Amino acid sequence: MAHISLFIGGIRPLPESGRPTGIYKRPVVAPLHLGPHGFAGDEQADRRVHGGPDKAVHLYPGAHYAALAARFPEAAGQLLPGSMGENIACAELVEGDVRLGDVWRLGEARLQVCQPRNPCWKIDERFACEGMAAFIAEQRLTGWYWRVLTAGRVSPGDELLLEHSPVENPTLAEAMSLWQTHRPELAELERLAAVSAIADNWRQKILQRLTWLRRDGDAPAPTAFHVKPEQA
Repeated sequence: MAHISLFIGGIRPLPESGRPTGIYKRPVVAPLHLGPHGFAGDEQADRRVHGGPDKAVHLYPGAHYAALAARFPEAAGQLLPGSMGENIACAELVEGDVRLGDVWRLGEARLQVCQPRNPCWKIDERFACEGMAAFIAEQRLTGWYWRVLTAGRVSPGDELLLEHSPVENPTLAEAMSLWQTHRPELAELERLAAVSAIADNWRQKILQRLTWLRRDGDAPAPTAFHVKPEQA
């Protein structure tokens, strides 16, 4: 069981570039419907890399905010639950506490852990801190995405309740460490790709990397955050 806070938000421009973002969230104060694509009233600006059934809900561990504030003290006053663009803020869970494929109940809804978040360059601009997204990726302070298995009403006072945990699957922390290893064991990477619950887009990236490693033997570790594009 874990206590949570809920957040949703619309599209707003970033302060410098003016590019649209859904990172700015506000606290939820009334029950909301949670469907396959997320919470009612929540929006994502760049649907190429945000949103969709395998990124329906984002949880960010509250424990990470202290590490971010220590590394980026100029942004400490802004680093509060909800400010990383998450839908669920939780002080009781981190990446080592959940497994890929875990099923949790929240209100009437059932959620499944399916992939880590890849932090976006927009975090840097939102907090006016160059390098924050890279730091989050390197330190694996990312949080994770859930897919929605069962839609339903969710209220701000609801708690996350673990319904099923496939003990044969790696924790999210273990999976992220393997994914970012420079020369991972191919058999371990194959096992990760075979986890039925992981998001398909992540599975395809793992399979592509396996192909590179088998061919070249020294494929670089993947970029773990979305860099700023040249064009809007």
